[in-house]
Amino acid sequence: MIGTTLAELRERVERLATDDGSYRVVCGRTGERPVPVATLRFDSRSTARLAVRATEQYRSTLRTYDPRTPRYDLIVCEESDPFGDRALSAGSRPDTDAAVPSVADACDSNEGTQRRIEFCHRVAAAVFEALSDGPYDDLETAIVDAYFELAETVDDPDDLCLCLLECLATEFDARLRPDQQAALLTDAASQLTPVDRTRQPVATALAALQRRGLVGEFSCRSTSIDRENRRRTVQATLSAYALSVRDGRLPVLPVAVELSRHQPEWSLSGFRVVDADRGWRLVVELGGSEPMSLSTVPVQSP
Repeated sequence: MIGTTLAELRERVERLATDDGSYRVVCGRTGERPVPVATLRFDSRSTARLAVRATEQYRSTLRTYDPRTPRYDLIVCEESDPFGDRALSAGSRPDTDAAVPSVADACDSNEGTQRRIEFCHRVAAAVFEALSDGPYDDLETAIVDAYFELAETVDDPDDLCLCLLECLATEFDARLRPDQQAALLTDAASQLTPVDRTRQPVATALAALQRRGLVGEFSCRSTSIDRENRRRTVQATLSAYALSVRDGRLPVLPVAVELSRHQPEWSLSGFRVVDADRGWRLVVELGGSEPMSLSTVPVQSP
């Protein structure tokens, strides 16, 4: 483990929050409300200041995994301040009452993007935490090097978090056996917030990815089940998948982590991906003795 984990820091911030608090944490330069305080309120200025410190530590920890994580000058503002009426002056100190322009509008418009960025960073951090427990220094270095190279080609900073997951998936596939991938991704999933086991793990996992902006519309159906040999196949059709095909392979690492987090009755053993009209047909294999690649999958023709 590398110091306090992101999950622990996020829980620390959330314990400080209340539903009806009148204080918020924002960036004094841009008015943005970054993860993990994006939607939280606090009951007093002193409590919000504690949240500022925990958030700064959270984002510093993020930079351990993603050195391009944006930096913010965090301040505390009271909700009764006339947001949007005047800009925060350059000389204002942190924790000032000065208003930030259009904070509420910025929060609404960025909420979906913030959820996606947060999810990507939390998955990446969990994977790096899993790697830190084993002899994977060379793999970590390769991931970061590949990320820096890919990031140079990206115009929108909000897409950098997707690049990080794509690089993780690509390097996992290139450098690890399927059984190593399975063990590390299961370990990573165990470090995320636990959820209850469900009878429909694939649909539940895809719904979670949809809420976080990684998947658009989707549908699922069970295509085969063999209880004697403990094997099950689920076919999903999905659109607007946020990660991109690279060298003919689709990164599925975040799907694997989220599905493992939902504790399917039979362990995840692999995926097949078929190019479909305006999306993908994803075949999920559960059970079986030997796992296939869980990080990237070759795209098959219809």
